[in-house]
Amino acid sequence: MAIDDLLDEHEQSERVLAWLRSNGAGLIGGVIVGLALILGWQWWRSHQATQGMQAGDDYQAMLRTLEARDVKKAQSQAAALADTPYAPLAALDLAKAQLDDGQRDAAIATLRAAKSSNAALDRILHQRLARLLIDAGKADEALKVIGDADDAASLEVRGDAQVALGQRDEARKSYTEVLAQLDVASPARRLVELKLTDVGGSPAEPEAQS
Repeated sequence: MAIDDLLDEHEQSERVLAWLRSNGAGLIGGVIVGLALILGWQWWRSHQATQGMQAGDDYQAMLRTLEARDVKKAQSQAAALADTPYAPLAALDLAKAQLDDGQRDAAIATLRAAKSSNAALDRILHQRLARLLIDAGKADEALKVIGDADDAASLEVRGDAQVALGQRDEARKSYTEVLAQLDVASPARRLVELKLTDVGGSPAEPEAQS
């Protein structure tokens, strides 16, 4: 190998070493940060899975407490589930137990505080709360809770609230819209037809199946 080539290689080596001396700390730091992010993500996923399993166990424990009719203890257990996916389910179970125990106002408070990121579950929470409000003589509040929800169950609750407020025309419209969504064979259909008849409406005859 020629002397010039050796010198070039030596010069390149020195440049590489000099660059490493200047930037080595940054490289090492970058590797450490990268490893920390990977390990942190793995820990977070493991932590979330563990928390989810623990929350599930805690929810089951709350259900056992409700079976034992210890509503006060169950209320404390439900509060501990507030930041977990089980929170809305715990609220529904707790509210039912409170209602069965004659604590309607407590059940209303439980459902008022409950929320869910799942749209279907959130509608159920609103429907249960609205029904309790109607029973408590607060049908106007029930209408606000239902809002503009247009699924069959919500429309039926809206109709019930309108009946409680003496709004028979509006109730007929709501019940008619419910029937338009219910299948002919739906077990809920007969009750809604009775409600519609009670406010002066007339259920349409179901279309004959071809």
